[in-house]
Amino acid sequence: MATEKPTMKILDDGEAQKLQQLGMAVIQTEGEAIQALSSRIGADFVMACRYLLACEGRIVVLGMGKSGHIGSKIAATLASTGSPAFFVHPGEASHGDLGMITNKDVVLAISNSGETDEILTIMPILKRLHVPLISMTGNPASTLARSANINLDVSVDQEACPLGLAPTSSTTVTLVMGDALAVSLLEVRGFTAEDFARSHPGGRLGRRLLLLIKDIMHSGDAIPMVSKKAPLGDALVEMTKKGLGMTAVVDDAGRLTGVFTDGDLRRALDRNIDLRQAMVSDVMTRNCKTVTSAMLAAEALQFMEENKINGLLVLDNNQAVVGAFNMHDMLRAGVV
Repeated sequence: MATEKPTMKILDDGEAQKLQQLGMAVIQTEGEAIQALSSRIGADFVMACRYLLACEGRIVVLGMGKSGHIGSKIAATLASTGSPAFFVHPGEASHGDLGMITNKDVVLAISNSGETDEILTIMPILKRLHVPLISMTGNPASTLARSANINLDVSVDQEACPLGLAPTSSTTVTLVMGDALAVSLLEVRGFTAEDFARSHPGGRLGRRLLLLIKDIMHSGDAIPMVSKKAPLGDALVEMTKKGLGMTAVVDDAGRLTGVFTDGDLRRALDRNIDLRQAMVSDVMTRNCKTVTSAMLAAEALQFMEENKINGLLVLDNNQAVVGAFNMHDMLRAGVV
């Protein structure tokens, strides 16, 4: 059965131009709202950061509706940048989730109006816990703002929605204020790229900053390896069998004396060397580039790119071969 093609509204040039203008208007309105926010990064912002830095527990973020979605993102950003945080739905808080908040925490409550019933309902309980309360509101004179230890003003002149109803500029500004807090705390805490990677071990950055050569290299019987006394034919068989495009060449003690690669084979053919009679030691590359198993995979990748090498051997402190890997292993590990 044939699949029906999706329908698409046909627009004339005037309608298409109007859509572009509307999109640009939204970006301009929200950009102006963000720009206006910069003047409010002052003493209150610094005091909010001081409360968050002094927090011995977790930063608990509250918000309803669209503010809740923004709050959830802010909590995730804080948590991934060195400031332990989680989001609590204010409606659920009144039905048991308040037990998640302890007197060692700091509460960050988000409400554009500052009069959200679900948040105001749990205010007396938060006061009894004596937890610092930071609010983000669009109304500094609201109940929430006046009840908080510190209020961060996230008000906007207008929403990007032409009806002035859908939270647009206000949610964007609130998210930016949350990012400003998270990044400021990150810098003061001395949070590093390695710290970020540890909280994102499954991500690309985590793999690049945490993965070591020992995590991706072939070891044991999977290492292509022949004696320096071996005929070239044996090296070719070993190289083909192990599939890394190279083989280590070692002495009787297992120490590396050279490497034989696809490139060495091509150079041997150019020199008209008799492959049936030659020894691997006659055509191998001596003084080859190597790495240790403790090197970061990302560092090894840079090393390979700088030296135009497709594969590397891994040595221990005694110059014995303990591993081998190539660019395909880097790709499989997600380092490239």
